[in-house]
Amino acid sequence: MMRPINVGLVGYGFMGKAHSNAYLKAPRFFDLPAPLVMRAICGRTAENVKRVAKQWGWETVETDYRTLVVRDDIDLVDICTDNRSHHEIAMAAIRAGKHVACEKPLALNAEQALRMARAAKEAQVVNTVWFNYRRCPAIGLARRLVQEGRIGRIYHVRATYLQDWLLDERFPLTWRLRRETAGSGAHGDLNAHLVDLARYITGLEFEEVIGLPRTFIAERPLPVPRAGRRVGRVTVDDTMLFLARLEEGAAASFEATRFAAGRKNFNRIEINGSRGSLAWCFERMNELEFYSREDQDHVRGFRTVLATEKSHPYVSAWWPPGHVLGYEHTFVNHAADIICAIAGRGETAPTFIDGLRCQEVLDAVLESVRRRTWVRVKRHKV
Repeated sequence: MMRPINVGLVGYGFMGKAHSNAYLKAPRFFDLPAPLVMRAICGRTAENVKRVAKQWGWETVETDYRTLVVRDDIDLVDICTDNRSHHEIAMAAIRAGKHVACEKPLALNAEQALRMARAAKEAQVVNTVWFNYRRCPAIGLARRLVQEGRIGRIYHVRATYLQDWLLDERFPLTWRLRRETAGSGAHGDLNAHLVDLARYITGLEFEEVIGLPRTFIAERPLPVPRAGRRVGRVTVDDTMLFLARLEEGAAASFEATRFAAGRKNFNRIEINGSRGSLAWCFERMNELEFYSREDQDHVRGFRTVLATEKSHPYVSAWWPPGHVLGYEHTFVNHAADIICAIAGRGETAPTFIDGLRCQEVLDAVLESVRRRTWVRVKRHKV
């Protein structure tokens, strides 16, 4: 057994909870090549971070990330703060020689993402982006079927990510609704997942895009009224639809919104090819729909594959066939991969380069909106 790998987590909100659970569970289900130690958690409010540390088993606490990243007893810095701080914290961690895991989107823009990817490459540190849906066994199966040629030449990708939590006009103006802290709205938050899934499953890069945004509610209540002001302006999109041309002539459509009444986390992708089709939806995350044109006519149709067999990605670490996994398992699976990579036993894709490729697409869509025309996706050399 190798020496322990000590983790330092920055942030303790929704994603901090998901990541904490992942680090707590990974050693209990996966045969990791090195012990995982939940060494420290960092947050700006001491009382809150101490409470979270006690709840999830973090050994120590910090209230300044700059102190955490230079600690000698930290090997991996995991960032799950607001989008605005990803670049700053990651660069500090890389300069300190730490391995880095970062929530998505990787940065506010491609310029920041490029600096992060180049710095991580130069420092030769393990780096990864938490595109957790890659770790669904059914998504891994979809990628395998594409690689095996079961779908043939890909003609269409259509993806939607629908939520409804902003329908209430009284919902406050949080950081996710301000451009300076989020970069964009549903686009960077939800379309980022769709872009990554499309790249991961198909293996195709984006070539050209055009977008259509809408902000339906222009002002919202301030969480804390200041200077006599009770409302503030929403400066990001509530929804973003965009079309894309992918490599090899594939046509794609993407829709992300927080205004789809009744949809809580409806993340769906469908791929149509010359030999068949695939479809997956997070609401039935263990199932992959597969259609093959090579089936005989009398049995041809979509079949539903329950991706819970030991031959499916990650499943052998969990339960017997037919016992489904859930949202939290995607993070646990990823955490196990990170520890294995640091120990030299695997890779951590998606890396910061994948995060950059996603950000390049997101930026190109925003540029297309400004210019009101199709825009080529610029791919930077790392």
